[in-house]
Amino acid sequence: MPKKTVHVAVYDTLADWEVGAATAHIANGNWHREPGTFEVATVGLTTEPITTMGRLRVTPDLAVADLDPTDSAMLILPGADLWMGQDLTAFAQKATAFVDAGVPVAAICGATFGLAKEGLLDDRAHTSNAAEFLVYSGYAGAERYAEVPAITDRDVITADGMSPFEFAREIFARLDLYEPHVLEAWYKLYAQKDPAGYAVLAEHEGSHAV
Repeated sequence: MPKKTVHVAVYDTLADWEVGAATAHIANGNWHREPGTFEVATVGLTTEPITTMGRLRVTPDLAVADLDPTDSAMLILPGADLWMGQDLTAFAQKATAFVDAGVPVAAICGATFGLAKEGLLDDRAHTSNAAEFLVYSGYAGAERYAEVPAITDRDVITADGMSPFEFAREIFARLDLYEPHVLEAWYKLYAQKDPAGYAVLAEHEGSHAV
């Protein structure tokens, strides 16, 4: 089965911790429904290296102008200091192209501001770091704001910057990455530190052992 690519946007000041839980487990096929069918690729404004908030240097696999929704399973947008300005407008516009094509977009923290400015949250249930934060975008969706860590409405996932595991859980569910009981076990182990989740994951991984 050919691999499906999940594209992760990368740009200067990217908040490293917000997407690591998602990307690490998308790329690791041990617990997937179809092991080894997903891969992660990075997308930058250009293909020049960027520097994350944690001072990691990342060289994007491709530029956002070359990203086609038909080649992607999802676009993930991490938070960054740059979202409050115009620097990342190309990613917000690409998110609209993804949604129009029926390909999901996942945004966390500051990236939700970019989606709000683009109008993608006007008619969808959504969340962010705070309701007041999104008001400054000038969007028309304030009544649809939900006080939850992460939420999915149709093809748009949003999360606050303090909830990387809830963000990842919504991403995995939308990608249909794990069977429901495996997803529940993953969340128990990594987000709730419940060792009962490990037993389920270990059993599931064993079923795919070569």
